[in-house]
Amino acid sequence: MKRYLLPVLAFCLLQACGPHSTTKVIVFGVDGMDPAFVERHWADLPALNQLRQEGTFSRLATTDPPQSPVAWSSFITGLDPAEHGIFDFVHRDSATHEPYLSISRTTPSRLVFPLGPWELPLRPGGVELMRKGQPFWEQLAERDIPVSILHMPANFPPSKFGEQLAGMGTPDLRGTQGTYTLIDHAGEVELQGPANTLRRDHAPTTAKLRIDIDADHPVARFQLGNQTILLNEGEWSAWLPVEFPLVPYLATTRGMVRIFARQLHPAVAIYVTPINIDPMDPALPIAHPASLAPDYSKAIGRYPTVGIPQDTTALRNGAFTLPEFLAHTADILNTERRLLTAALDRYKGGLLFFYFSSVDQNSHILWGKNEAKLLEYYQGVDSAIADARRREPAARIIVMSDHGFTSFDRAVNLNAWLRQEGLLTTRREGTREAQIDWQRTRAWALGLNGLYLTDPKEAPELSRRLMELKDPETGKPAITAVGIQHPSAANRATAPTLTVGYAEGYRASWSTGLGEVPDHVFDTNTDAWLGDHCVDPAAVPGVLFVSKGPPITATGIKDLGAAIVRLFGQ
Repeated sequence: MKRYLLPVLAFCLLQACGPHSTTKVIVFGVDGMDPAFVERHWADLPALNQLRQEGTFSRLATTDPPQSPVAWSSFITGLDPAEHGIFDFVHRDSATHEPYLSISRTTPSRLVFPLGPWELPLRPGGVELMRKGQPFWEQLAERDIPVSILHMPANFPPSKFGEQLAGMGTPDLRGTQGTYTLIDHAGEVELQGPANTLRRDHAPTTAKLRIDIDADHPVARFQLGNQTILLNEGEWSAWLPVEFPLVPYLATTRGMVRIFARQLHPAVAIYVTPINIDPMDPALPIAHPASLAPDYSKAIGRYPTVGIPQDTTALRNGAFTLPEFLAHTADILNTERRLLTAALDRYKGGLLFFYFSSVDQNSHILWGKNEAKLLEYYQGVDSAIADARRREPAARIIVMSDHGFTSFDRAVNLNAWLRQEGLLTTRREGTREAQIDWQRTRAWALGLNGLYLTDPKEAPELSRRLMELKDPETGKPAITAVGIQHPSAANRATAPTLTVGYAEGYRASWSTGLGEVPDHVFDTNTDAWLGDHCVDPAAVPGVLFVSKGPPITATGIKDLGAAIVRLFGQ
């Protein structure tokens, strides 16, 4: 027996002390971090500069198209869009041509019991993640390597491996990607909640908010459920739980909001955030294990759960001034940093991935116009990386982004050009806006980079014509790359035929994103949204920093997940 003991003991020691049990890898996914911006500010970003000097810094090729859900899906799975099936923020229903969010969808119960106005589910519905392919961290978790994946985009609902908090793609409680409420009067207000899926008519639920404003002073009292708070003008509330009745006295669903008393005198302007899923009592699966969401809430307080918490739409619509928006986004960055601190408190080894959204969302608003202010958000992330390196000096540190940035000066109404070229036909019905005539249309655009053809054989010729499109105001080409998609069989119904890579300074118009057909091809961008990345992928690479250690081979974002797995000897 003794002659077998030594090899068995050696095997056990290797298993206990091998690379997978002692290796520490911390990956910071910084959405939208731009390599050229970083290179202009080495002196202001000491943690990143130190990583560059001690390890490596390089550009990381993004995906085609260079959109966040597409690029992060490729990072997660190691697959191209043709295989993982995420081609844009927006996909189209092949039967109705209607747009829908590409990342996830809610599936209602297929077995219900009708009872008067009610439809009581006998089996629960669910939420389906549309991304295909195996996440790289599951290979580690299956080998008992600890993994903690916090706010990874295109990961809602999260899979059941390790510890995970969902990120971009997580809806608000109304099922949108962030619908705020703006109130212009005192008295009783109804906050619209989610559709009541227990009713046959799916009527929206509501919650009552009572607002009383002091006649002489800029202060107001807010009553929401059993909570009463006072806010001065210009003050934000904490996160407030809010309940929406489904069946009287029997069933409710719960979310949370923050209230911003933007103006109380002489006019009233009160902003209420989108109804976030409450991490203390999640109505949808935002974490695995489910206890992880309230655990983090107990550590740092309630935190936003909607996939993109920075409300750029409120700024673009005038519900925020720029200073108000920047204060709002600075608070979100502080929350991200507190969440990272709590994650490091829990971290004992293995893989920790942590996502920062603040650089990307503020780049959309500040790019090219307010570099000093944008630098502050880069510095906040840089400081968080420095804190993590001090706390975990033995960990291998990777900092990566999904894409960079460029200016958005001119908008291209691609469907208007397709109509001009005789490829898209519209028709009018009474006073309604022109609608696409689907029987006669051969090509149409939807989403920020997608273009669909009824006959894919026309793709090469249309690609050539797109590359010849010039802006009559500037004389510059508006499009510098066109990709032809070759989707897998499982993704053919949703895949665009072409992905349009706009030149720097250009992007698809907001109308194009929704599949609309304006009257003219080009517009000057006068929106608060000043920077973008939904362009030619070659123009907006991401970043890759790796601390000192064995080299990592990853020229593109889709290669990086496998490279991380190899760090654990897998």
